[in-house]
Parts: sequence; structure tokens; C-alpha cells
Amino acid sequence: MILIDSCGWIEFLSDGKKAETYAPYFTQNTEIFTPTIIIYEVYKKVLRECGKDMAVVVAAQMNSTQVIELTENIALEAARLGIKHQLPMADAIVYATALSMQCPVITSDQHFFSLDQVIFI
Repeated sequence: MILIDSCGWIEFLSDGKKAETYAPYFTQNTEIFTPTIIIYEVYKKVLRECGKDMAVVVAAQMNSTQVIELTENIALEAARLGIKHQLPMADAIVYATALSMQCPVITSDQHFFSLDQVIFI
């Protein structure tokens, strides 16, 4: 079980510089958790840069993972973690979701660099 952050999805889908490094996480036989905030971030970026048709395809691909809704417990934990680690709101939600699912965050976002349960690319 893993949680791939927005930057990982974007790198992989756009064949970015780190796409090959992220690829094994998308292709190995493991369950991927996707918080709804990541669907929002990735869909928005793809919609803006590639248009609606591509954004719908990407959203469908993300929805084939285990989508995790933002619950009250995750929101409260995200607020606590955001303060403790000085995380922006979306990153705090992603991190709190990963901790609640007991899985690592796969990311190259500097906000996560020194946090536990993070595989930094």
C-alpha cells in the first residue's frame, strides 16, 4: 500500500524528468491510495494545460485506485500536522491521509523531505 503525491502523478503522466523513477510505483502490484485532494490538484493542472478530454481520462485513471475521502478525523489530524511540520493545507491532508492508512507517501515535494513514512524522490 502506497500513496503517490500529486507531483508523482504529474511527473509520471507527463513523462517528466522523474517519470522513470516514479514508474515502478505505478506498475508494481500494490494498492495505491489517492486522497481526493490529489485528484483535485492533478485534474486542475491537466485541465488547465491539456484540456477537458485529457483531464477526464486522468481522473478516470486516478479513480481506479483506492480513493480516500477527507474525513473529519483526517482533517483534524492534518491541521495538527500542518502546524507541527509547517505544511501547506493540501500537503498536510496528504500526509495525514497516508498516516491514517499506514502507508508511505511517494513524493518529490520538498515539504515532505524530512518527514517519517515518506519515500522521497
